[in-house]
Amino acid sequence: MKQNNTLVSVNTLSGRWLVPLLLCAGFLSGCASQSVDPYETLNRKIYAFNDSADRYVLKPIAKGYRAVLPDVVEQGVSNVFSNLSDPFNALNQLLQGKPYASLSDAGRFLINSTVGILGLFDVGSQLGLEKHHEDFGQTLAVWGVAEGPYIVLPFWGPSSPRDGIGDLVGSRGFLPGYLEDVSARNAAYGLYIVNRRAELLKDETLLSGDRYLFIRDAYLQRRQYLVDDGEVEDDFLESDQ
Repeated sequence: MKQNNTLVSVNTLSGRWLVPLLLCAGFLSGCASQSVDPYETLNRKIYAFNDSADRYVLKPIAKGYRAVLPDVVEQGVSNVFSNLSDPFNALNQLLQGKPYASLSDAGRFLINSTVGILGLFDVGSQLGLEKHHEDFGQTLAVWGVAEGPYIVLPFWGPSSPRDGIGDLVGSRGFLPGYLEDVSARNAAYGLYIVNRRAELLKDETLLSGDRYLFIRDAYLQRRQYLVDDGEVEDDFLESDQ
């Protein structure tokens, strides 16, 4: 699965942080003992809205994008946006107390931005500098902030109060957002959204059964995997030792 909000049916930047600001205060206290999805009825309605918007608007655009662009060009665009996330990855690594990983991410950005021609080519990975996926939601988790209940945001998809706050902070780390030219800035946002949706097209083959439940469980498991830096506890194996 992909980074942050994989299998999300609609992946836009607007609305990503509208609901968390309104809900976080009430959710973050005492929410650890609540059900993982206490707002399922409302969440399903928002999911249905997002799914319809995606089916009739964003998905067709993403399909056209994939049909028009050669694979090598599409991969280059993905590489550029991935490269632009590395400075924020490095900052979050540092905030989480991982200075060596922070230096690695900063080194990736420097190498890919120069030798890799603004990130078109992932030279850093070829040199052994692993790609990490760190966001402020994960940083809040390391700091001990509770995740809160699962929520579905309009025009975005799966989230939680903690991740919603993290996304609000993370939106300030989207470097194209600092472009002074409004048309260029909007074009960068639009390209990012369409490219991310195009990346998710092939993941739809993984969906089965109740799509809402599948996406919810995949999201929550993925977020926990990222918070734990890929360390998976296996109670079954531990019981045999």
